[in-house]
Amino acid sequence: MTTPTHAFHLAQVNVATLLHPIDDPRIAPFVELLDPVNSAADAAPGFVWRLVEEGEADATGLRPAGEDVIVNLSVWETQEALWDFAYRSGHLEVMRRRRDWFERHVEAHMVLWWVPVGHLPTVDEALERLSHLRAHGPSPRAFTFASSYTAAEAAPHPAGEADKVDEVDGSEAEAAVV
Repeated sequence: MTTPTHAFHLAQVNVATLLHPIDDPRIAPFVELLDPVNSAADAAPGFVWRLVEEGEADATGLRPAGEDVIVNLSVWETQEALWDFAYRSGHLEVMRRRRDWFERHVEAHMVLWWVPVGHLPTVDEALERLSHLRAHGPSPRAFTFASSYTAAEAAPHPAGEADKVDEVDGSEAEAAVV
């Protein structure tokens, strides 16, 4: 049985460690780009949702991964839609300047995973997926653009199939290990 891909959307989270506090003048050029980039994301083909702090236009005030770490969490209709926004829009210019504002990554800072249509991932769910990627490498549960999986590949497998399979919603199903 195949899983219809329209039953799933792609979630992504990326984290970045600020070189200076968000209100530091050295970070001001990044802060000035937040509204235009977020507006472009909101209007991008395939965009579904992004995390924002209550009463704010973005999520930079939320610090669930550390006081100096900002979190970007969003949902897209397809992997291609997210790729097009990230690498074929004005967002790319912001990414090119990331070293001006953020520390260089020493471990995975971005993870992708499939969610059922209508599911909005929590920050805890997103950080758990990132932790999973860091600990185990790419898998249908947590992957990257370079090592991606389709929604069908990430969907739960029939019972009895060898292996431990993680369902799309994050709960685990145990199958016999041979």
